[in-house]
Amino acid sequence: MTTALLSKPVSDLLPKRRELYYGGAWHEPRGGYLETFNPATGESLGRVAEANSDDIDAAVGAAQAGFEIWRRLKPLERAGLLRKVAAVLRENAFELAMIDAANCGNPIIEMQRDALIAAVQIDYYAGLATEIKGDTLPMGDGILNYSLREPYGVCARIVAYNHPIMFTAGKMAPPLAAGNVVIMKPPYQAPLSAYRMMELIDGILPPGVLNVISAGTPGSQALVSHPAVPRLALIGSVPTGRAIARAAADRLKHVTLELGGKNACIIYPDADLSRAIPGAVNGMNFTWCGQSCGSTSRLFVHNSVYDKVVAGMLEAVKHYQPGIPTEMATTMGSIVSKAQWQKILGYVDIAKSEGAHLIYGGGVPKDPRLASGWFVEPTIFTDVTQSMRIANEEVFGPILSVIRWQDEEAMFEQVNSVEYGLTASIWTTQLAHAHRAASRVQSGYVWVNHVSSHFIGASFGGYKQSGIGREEGFDELLSYTQHKNVHVVL
Repeated sequence: MTTALLSKPVSDLLPKRRELYYGGAWHEPRGGYLETFNPATGESLGRVAEANSDDIDAAVGAAQAGFEIWRRLKPLERAGLLRKVAAVLRENAFELAMIDAANCGNPIIEMQRDALIAAVQIDYYAGLATEIKGDTLPMGDGILNYSLREPYGVCARIVAYNHPIMFTAGKMAPPLAAGNVVIMKPPYQAPLSAYRMMELIDGILPPGVLNVISAGTPGSQALVSHPAVPRLALIGSVPTGRAIARAAADRLKHVTLELGGKNACIIYPDADLSRAIPGAVNGMNFTWCGQSCGSTSRLFVHNSVYDKVVAGMLEAVKHYQPGIPTEMATTMGSIVSKAQWQKILGYVDIAKSEGAHLIYGGGVPKDPRLASGWFVEPTIFTDVTQSMRIANEEVFGPILSVIRWQDEEAMFEQVNSVEYGLTASIWTTQLAHAHRAASRVQSGYVWVNHVSSHFIGASFGGYKQSGIGREEGFDELLSYTQHKNVHVVL
């Protein structure tokens, strides 16, 4: 299956239906169409629907009708249908990954896992559908007091471009398992895998239960502000999260925001450098060009091992070579858009002007096959201080800043000085260092002698400006329910 798909041109795998999907059917968009591209080649991948406010109204109405059906299904029936969706994702995982590789620029070698991860997430939440339980409170004879957890209704989820199918497919699971219906808005830069998914699973779920709407800013704003959508969730940037929070405040909507990060990787003098050095490089997520909110883009290295770490990193980073994302040998993909590409290269210039020392990369690759795409070499700066912009601002690109530290207390102060607090990675062989650092770093998700991985059932989310709420665990499922107390005098 995989070999056969690799031999096909990408154009043969792309979805044939590019309209909006809601109410169990395809609908011509009143807002027209937008063009989508392959960022590695610059070629057009065709048009895809762009919803306007009228389209949003229609989609929300269809979702409301679907909610009346879905909420009445028994939890095990909902779970069974979700598992059917997960099975289809598994069966077509490589095809969906190829579409994502072509549309968002991340390498197929990594993207092939995304649909499988989404299927695992769907199965996980399907298995929890019967665990949405309330409580009883003792009140004495003749009185029954109990609580219920009930769905909100129509939920909207807006997801990011770095993992299109994993986010679109996996993030629909918690609201659906809890009895809600959902409108998924895939990333406007890379919406094609979401539409191919709907071609594949069309008819499994009742009409209106799962709806896919691609839109630019106007349509997204209409979705966020719609009075019949009481629950919102975003995976995206801090500015977008703030805009959604402001719009949600007008109607006191319930919001989950998984936002950006300027994450720290800390190497102690006692760390096992044979693991810490590749860990520091891998934590940057160079495979998808650092376009990951969890990337550990600030590397704090103790002065006593600084030179060894830097020398080791210069060898380890050679693994990441920009290439065509749909080729299995590619270890590093392209930037998603020209605007993002220009922003990243701008940060390289800023870092140089502020006195950082460029020791690797920093430009565009010389391979002529990549000349038409948006590629940036893996980039490492040393002699970085916390006052520099590359140590404070989220670049969302393949730039790693190496910061020297000597005093632990001063290091913690620098680690926590940024407005973000999503992830952190700590490398040490001393238990005291591990627990002290884990408690001191202001981050919602911490690895010790590990980096980058997420674990099913382990809630993910950030401190400070990195977000509101938690995802990927049982907490996320419960966040899609409203709590009701019932007091009965018998």
